[in-house]
Amino acid sequence: MPTFDDSTECAASPEDVWLTLYDPLRFPEWWTGIESAVSGDELGGDADITIYPDGYPDFPMPQLVQSRTDDLRVTVTCTVSELAFDWRLEPVDTGTRISVHVEIPESEAHRLATQQSVISSSLRRLAEVASHG
Repeated sequence: MPTFDDSTECAASPEDVWLTLYDPLRFPEWWTGIESAVSGDELGGDADITIYPDGYPDFPMPQLVQSRTDDLRVTVTCTVSELAFDWRLEPVDTGTRISVHVEIPESEAHRLATQQSVISSSLRRLAEVASHG
């Protein structure tokens, strides 16, 4: 199974980053390639949230989201492609280190380079959004 890790640091406190990260309805603000998101309750089914990729308003992608406040961690798993994103926050002297570990199933291995680019961009956007409240 292909995997990769990425991280960045920002001046925002872990609490400020958490407020942006843990709310899946805010994913379109910072997660590159996500145009919109709706609560799983609105569509029914088992998903916690359904995202719609940029340019594909008729392609719902249900997601499972697990938040853990004890270690400032959010795991997002796509129920369509089974890509898994494990986001973690860690306090550092200058603010917060935001890290993500991504697991890509073999059937989606061809998406590795694209996902690395998307996640790199998303990390930086998350840091910027969190830093500006």
